[in-house]
Amino acid sequence: MSDVNPPSDTPTPFSSPSTHSSYLSPWTLSCYPGSPCENGVMLYMKHVSKEELQWFKQFLLNELNAGTVPVTWDQVETASWAEVVHLLIEHFPGRRAWDMTCKIFAMMNYDNMWVWVHREMNDILPTLELGDLNAAETQVNLQEKESDKIWHYKWNVIEKCSPIWDNSTWPGNCRDFLYQGVCRHEEYLPCLLLPRRPQGRQPRTVVIQGAPGIGKTTLAKRVMCEWARNKFYAHKPWCAFYFHCQEMNQTAEQSFSELMQHRWPGSQDLVSKIMSKPDQLLLLLDGFEDFTSALIDRSEDLSEDWRKKLPGSVLLSSLLNKSMLPEATLLIMIRSTSWQTFQPLLKSPSLVTLTGFNTTEKIKYFRAYFGHTKEGEDVLSFAMENTILFSMCQVPVVCWMVCSCLKQQMERGHELTQACPNATSVFVRYLSSLLSIRAENFSRRTHLQQLEGLCGLAADGVWHRKCMFGKKDLERAKMDQTGVATFLGVNILRRIAAEEDRYAFTLLIFQDFFAALFYVLCFPQRLKNFHVLNHANIQHLLAGYCGGKHSLSHMGLFLFGLLNRACTPIVEHSFRCRVSFGNKRKLLKVIPRLHKCDPPPPCCGVPQLFYCLHEIQEEAFMCQALDSYHKAVLRIVKNKDIQVSAFCLKHCRNLQEMELAVTLNFVNVWKLSSGSHPGSEAPESNELLHWWQDLCSVFAVNKKLEVLTLTSSALQPPFLKALAAALKHPQCKLQKLLLRRVNRTVLNKDLISVLMGSKHLRYLEIQHVEVEWKAIKLLCTALRSPRCHLQCLRLEDCLATPRVWTYLGNNLRGNRHLKTLMLRKNSLENCGAYYLSGGQLERLLIENCNLTELTCESLASCLRQSKMLTHLSLAENALKDEGAKHIWKALQHLRCPLQRLVLRKCDLTFDCCQDMISALRKNKTLKSLDLSFNSLKDDGVTLLCEALKNPDYTLQILELENCLFTSSCYQAMASMLRENQHLRHLDLSKNAIRVHGILTLCDALPSQKKREIIFIWDPQPHPSNPTARYVSRRNQ
Repeated sequence: MSDVNPPSDTPTPFSSPSTHSSYLSPWTLSCYPGSPCENGVMLYMKHVSKEELQWFKQFLLNELNAGTVPVTWDQVETASWAEVVHLLIEHFPGRRAWDMTCKIFAMMNYDNMWVWVHREMNDILPTLELGDLNAAETQVNLQEKESDKIWHYKWNVIEKCSPIWDNSTWPGNCRDFLYQGVCRHEEYLPCLLLPRRPQGRQPRTVVIQGAPGIGKTTLAKRVMCEWARNKFYAHKPWCAFYFHCQEMNQTAEQSFSELMQHRWPGSQDLVSKIMSKPDQLLLLLDGFEDFTSALIDRSEDLSEDWRKKLPGSVLLSSLLNKSMLPEATLLIMIRSTSWQTFQPLLKSPSLVTLTGFNTTEKIKYFRAYFGHTKEGEDVLSFAMENTILFSMCQVPVVCWMVCSCLKQQMERGHELTQACPNATSVFVRYLSSLLSIRAENFSRRTHLQQLEGLCGLAADGVWHRKCMFGKKDLERAKMDQTGVATFLGVNILRRIAAEEDRYAFTLLIFQDFFAALFYVLCFPQRLKNFHVLNHANIQHLLAGYCGGKHSLSHMGLFLFGLLNRACTPIVEHSFRCRVSFGNKRKLLKVIPRLHKCDPPPPCCGVPQLFYCLHEIQEEAFMCQALDSYHKAVLRIVKNKDIQVSAFCLKHCRNLQEMELAVTLNFVNVWKLSSGSHPGSEAPESNELLHWWQDLCSVFAVNKKLEVLTLTSSALQPPFLKALAAALKHPQCKLQKLLLRRVNRTVLNKDLISVLMGSKHLRYLEIQHVEVEWKAIKLLCTALRSPRCHLQCLRLEDCLATPRVWTYLGNNLRGNRHLKTLMLRKNSLENCGAYYLSGGQLERLLIENCNLTELTCESLASCLRQSKMLTHLSLAENALKDEGAKHIWKALQHLRCPLQRLVLRKCDLTFDCCQDMISALRKNKTLKSLDLSFNSLKDDGVTLLCEALKNPDYTLQILELENCLFTSSCYQAMASMLRENQHLRHLDLSKNAIRVHGILTLCDALPSQKKREIIFIWDPQPHPSNPTARYVSRRNQ
């Protein structure tokens, strides 16, 4: 056993705790959704430096060895921060882990970290699981020969799983498959088993999801390799096993112990010893896309016995469900599209999402592939300018494929923009090059038959969500063994070993490509020489939004890309087959019909149609396809979203409304700096800004675009400036600008200047935004300007100080054009009266703004001075009877022509009715009154109805929704309806009026002549009257 003390080169403590990164903001401790540390505990440990972490380990080791826990320095020396957290939780269950962490940080004099530990402990303590107080684990007692077998097993794992990063070959292609490791594997590995909230325990099931080819298997083998080298949670006495589902894809039944014995033939005793400690098993399950049997979700059909022979589906389902070996830890590799299928089968899974290469890693890959040469920089620039192609490069093998294809075109002396006019053409070039050598050995007829069979197989799989094909599928596609052998030989297809051979496309994106090709090529032997897409097919292809898990997105892209006029000759030359435009005409017939559906909310992304049209890049086609496109709802998340949206919006000639949610972090977008040192990036992308300016130019180009809603966005100054410039363009006809849930920095000088620079802007809405003092001063300056033509301003649910609200109210008087002010869900309190002083206001809404009875006297005083007001709403403020009394008195002495008053949900009762009646009798301009959701009850409504029988009352609209009255007052109401000649609209919904009350009121209507009476009744409080839902009577 190694000495418990660290070696001599262990870092010594810093001389002062101030050298520690002393300030940790709360948001730095969070993780993005799907990251390996999402919902993890003790995330502040991630921000401890390497030197500090080593020091922390030293103290922790001393504490562990003070007890009976045999942990050595060798086991923790290379441990990551996440593994240290795991060690803490493992050996100090419940709150003891946090207490120990506090103790160690106190010994290190890191008081600031101590604060974070206590804050998390108080938050998580109610849900913590105590765990086993005797957490020390004992290893399996092995004989020398058995230990040798495990040592040889680990050595074999290292040989098989160690990736050769510098020079690995794509199957069947010996040219140059350079495959780099994803840098984030270094981040992912230690966090996979990080204890999670709310229980604070290590997850027993971790699901690693990602797109095909993204690196799931690579990560799994990396785990195996690191485990074999004692670098993956070295303090755990795990025994790790990697299983591909092909091993269970057998007709013959087998037990889990037999699967284990395949690793050590003839070592049944060793397997039994390992299985005696199931909590020390680490099982990695991969290759589910090759598993042909259906998984089982009925618990009664599963088995707990790992010795029992079982069908493959039962064995695998029992492991996933934790019916078998519930103590074992599972790492499961699945495709993103399979998560919903697997989720019901799993017990408390932790989900980790692999995203493949990020932008920096793609740039690094291109430069490593081409070298730091001018040719390489040109290729990289070309790829980055085509954002759809560059986004596909997040899958490492696709990134290699793109590099390989572009290099081949450069070597042939081709100009890349002509050789590869869109992303689809790169796949055309690459895949046709695989087929070219084999195709020369066949006649043209045989070649077309084989190609049609392959494309038909791919299309059938896409529509039916199949990625594996058996003998019947091949027969249905009319593929013979010669054709299958051909496509296997060039690695377009791969064989899946099972009892009966099955086949799949080597990459799923290959299947998507050939499925699209099926509907583009001409096949002369057919009666109709092309395969027709029906309406439903097209609708499914275009129904998705980019960014979602739309399984048809790549097929749609390739279909439109293959129909591109510049791509067509490349297709015909590459595949020795004519292209048909029959489906292109069909697309133009169907697409306009799809626009009639209401667009979804902006959380969905950018329409798949936009991406498809960007691939086809034909102005006439796009204009016709987008002619009936009236509203665009876009969520800008990635660079490609801006480029594609900008390209398509300019062709939406009848666009009337746009809703934008810009969640792309422009600060973190990096570009290749042509003058910088290789490997460095500049923090601002000129190309991105150019695309954004292109997108904004649609406001100047499209004269029908009148509404812009900017929501959930945080734009940087250069991008706000570009947007403001477009909105101030003389040709911009924008009339409404809505800012919802945007960052407070959006309300800057550039955007607010639009109020003075736009001749057509009439409506501004700011909702759920923090309004700072600087912003409100800019806004008021704009409102006072004679160049501001704004007529309606709406501020809803905004966070601002009383000083801000007072300043706004005092500065409204100088505006000549503003007629409507809408304030809702703002904490105005004592500031409400300032808004009634606005000289030109005709409509004022102050709703749910914390006004009380104490503020009503000043409100009423200002109301008397108003000259222009025609509409006043004080809804959802607790005015109460005493406060409303001031409003009723003011109504008797108004100078303004007030026509509508809304006192909805103002805590009014019967006690205010007498003052209200007096006000209604004296005020001759008020035509509409809303008293809904006030507790007037029978007495109040009866008193009001008796008064309204008097011809001096000129009220035309009365709303009494949910005023808690019953049928007891229906006689008084019926009498009022007979005698009142002015009332045109009466809303009695959500009150307990029974059927006989309704009939009595209906009988009162025929005596009324030359007017329309609308009676609305909702008997929901009384389900005994289920038939009477809506009653309407008209009398001419």
